[in-house]
Amino acid sequence: MFNSIMGTRGTLGILVGGGPAPGINGVIAAATIEAKNAGLNVIGIMDGFEGLEIGNIENVLELEIKDVSRIHFAGGSMLRTSRANPTKSETLVKTTIESIRKLGLNYLITIGGDDTLFAAYQISKRLRHDVKIAHVPKTIDNDLPLPQNLPSFGYQTARHVGVQHVQNVMEDSKTTNRWYLVVTMGMKAGHLTLGICKAAGATLAVIGEEFHAEKISITHVCDVIEGAMIKRRAMGRSDGVILLSEGIAAKFPEDELTDNCGASIKYDDYGNIRVSEIELGKIIKNEIETRLARRGEKMTLVETSIGYTLRCAAPIPFDCEYVRDLGYAAVHFLVSPQFQNQHSALICVDAGKLVPIELEEMIDPETGRTKIRYVDVHTDSYAVAQEYMIKLKKEDFAEPEKLLSLAKSAQMTLEAFRHKFEYLVK
Repeated sequence: MFNSIMGTRGTLGILVGGGPAPGINGVIAAATIEAKNAGLNVIGIMDGFEGLEIGNIENVLELEIKDVSRIHFAGGSMLRTSRANPTKSETLVKTTIESIRKLGLNYLITIGGDDTLFAAYQISKRLRHDVKIAHVPKTIDNDLPLPQNLPSFGYQTARHVGVQHVQNVMEDSKTTNRWYLVVTMGMKAGHLTLGICKAAGATLAVIGEEFHAEKISITHVCDVIEGAMIKRRAMGRSDGVILLSEGIAAKFPEDELTDNCGASIKYDDYGNIRVSEIELGKIIKNEIETRLARRGEKMTLVETSIGYTLRCAAPIPFDCEYVRDLGYAAVHFLVSPQFQNQHSALICVDAGKLVPIELEEMIDPETGRTKIRYVDVHTDSYAVAQEYMIKLKKEDFAEPEKLLSLAKSAQMTLEAFRHKFEYLVK
């Protein structure tokens, strides 16, 4: 298709997979500029793998420096994105590979999270040495295990914008004397929820990693939240903001979800529960309000979500600079003789230096899927976050005066309060 304009060093394709994240356009811009300067032709592939997996090679853009030189300030993705999974069947894999070859690609940059990385790895194995692939890690969930705990691009911007939103909600909560439940994104890990809560100084963050069991009940999560509300009231406040990581919903037993959602649970092309379609905030709100009503209490509880308001935000300077490094490094990995023996890699920039990691190293040998970076609940940083949250702790049950105050706030006897809540701190 592009043979008539083939550059002296070949053709680079760029595509974006998964959900949006601030900084995507900056990667596209930096990669395009460096590739053109290196003598490559650049093709922007629209809608991720969606067209390639069905043999559509027409939905592409020929990119020039003038097309991308100022897009790094903008949110969203000029190439759009999709969650299409080209590895879902052997037919889709074969068609995707045929499409890549028909486009005459010598190099491919994939921009995405764990699922897009998995697809890039599977495609690279089938393409062997024909097409060299660089994967640029992107996710506001920050759940890719990058070295030195480096963030994935987009996370810092999402946290920054999320903190601004939560600060406004906190002020509204105090002004109107009400509680807010704020659901944030984080399909598999709670980094974004915890990061926003800690930076904003919200009342409490509830993330999946703090529950050690593979499955947890809705009752357990509501006990944590109700306990925090009781403790807050014992301290003289009847307002607060609680952040919930959406990934908690994936830990609920499916029968509980079905009972509360009134419909069957849906999955995406990669087999992930569509947690964004589960009304987590509403489920928790209804249960807490039911508990309050049983005690004859009146309290205003508002549930809201800030996930989709963060993904396409304009990147803050940190991410603008970071993605320029990543886009440049991706092309450098692809064309530099220094890396001629590597044929696919995750692109990291650590202390200003390119650190390509073989895609195979990012795959968990036990699950066969991409490794996930969860919040480490044994770190000092996590302990600091816990110290500044309002939640029930061991000392609350060890000190008689505190326990009496809590039981009184809950309108329960000491024995009843212990029976209901003490398991949370053991």
